[in-house]
Amino acid sequence: MERQTQPQTQSPTPAERADVLAPLFDTHAHLDDERFTYDGGQEALIASLPEAGVRLCTCVGSDMRTSAQVVELARRYAFLYAAVGVHPHEAKDFREEDVGTLARYLTQEPKVRALGEIGLDYYYDHSARDVQREVFARQLDLAYELGVPACLHVRDAHGDTLDILRAARGRLPVFVLHCCSASLESARVYLDLGGYVSFAGPVTFKKAANLQQVARFVPDDRLLIETDSPYLAPEPVRGRRNDPRNVAHIARCLAGLRGVEPETLARQTFENGLRFYRIDLTA
Repeated sequence: MERQTQPQTQSPTPAERADVLAPLFDTHAHLDDERFTYDGGQEALIASLPEAGVRLCTCVGSDMRTSAQVVELARRYAFLYAAVGVHPHEAKDFREEDVGTLARYLTQEPKVRALGEIGLDYYYDHSARDVQREVFARQLDLAYELGVPACLHVRDAHGDTLDILRAARGRLPVFVLHCCSASLESARVYLDLGGYVSFAGPVTFKKAANLQQVARFVPDDRLLIETDSPYLAPEPVRGRRNDPRNVAHIARCLAGLRGVEPETLARQTFENGLRFYRIDLTA
């Protein structure tokens, strides 16, 4: 989740969107956000996702309240899954009893597939950095204990994040670097540690040459795509309220950067998402 002030304009109509590309897996979105619920449009938006090619979407919590909300969304819709956890902004409010609640979601709710989003954010520092590090390490260890993947939020904190990941070697869960902002050098280390790398709207921006270099480098089997909606709408709809249908724009951008057909990129990232979240569509 990247918090920033954006115009409260609505998402584009279907006529403004890219041609339907499928299957798409938006691996990180915040459909519980009030920007989807304040106007009563949440249900209609979610219902529109399959016809837009979005076959699966993971709704990600950022604190205990929103984690409960995404669990409920995953219960209600067959093609929605959930991740639960405490974002670094909210680390100051983390309590040890929250560990038990998160563990119950992850062990008793079949649609809850990961712990996240967790990590470090030194850009805003809404929580003290030592508290962020402690809460991140605690949740990372919980993911390992439960055998579930972790979704990492990292902003202006790659050095400390990598230090924590290295220290957890031997007890490190599978993880994804969500909404990648890493340099090529840092991305190499995340990959060496077994991580996946996910790209959101910023990879489509005109002044994103460094990030686009990283996008070309990530191996096919470690690449994921996401919207992080309602934040960070991609080109050509930048500045509007983002939603999972815009993951098609990210897929097309990455396909161009990597020299493959959009359909190939969509299929590869869809399969990667299934593997990362341990989703068996044949079950």
